[in-house]
Amino acid sequence: MPRFTIHDLAATIDARAAAGGESSYTRKLLDKGAEHCAKKFGEEAVETVIAAVENDRAHLIAEGADLLYHFLVLLKARGVKLEEVEAALDKRTNMSGLEEKASRKG
Repeated sequence: MPRFTIHDLAATIDARAAAGGESSYTRKLLDKGAEHCAKKFGEEAVETVIAAVENDRAHLIAEGADLLYHFLVLLKARGVKLEEVEAALDKRTNMSGLEEKASRKG
């Protein structure tokens, strides 16, 4: 059985963004602009944190799915491809997390 991946989700978002009309929630989010998409992402982040703090596994899974979806919509709204984020992560795998974090301090 094939697994649904984050790339599948990104492709679905791309397809729905390209489709017009009132039937696409993705299209409606994008039409409201990147700032709105960022706010939605923030709301989902807070809901994910609450689910984690409450130790509610099912709720955390559901909110995590919402968070990933809204993150990809936000990237789309700003013209950033998932592959660009993956490339940034790839660069970071060559050093420890502590080294990477220290390298970002300006």
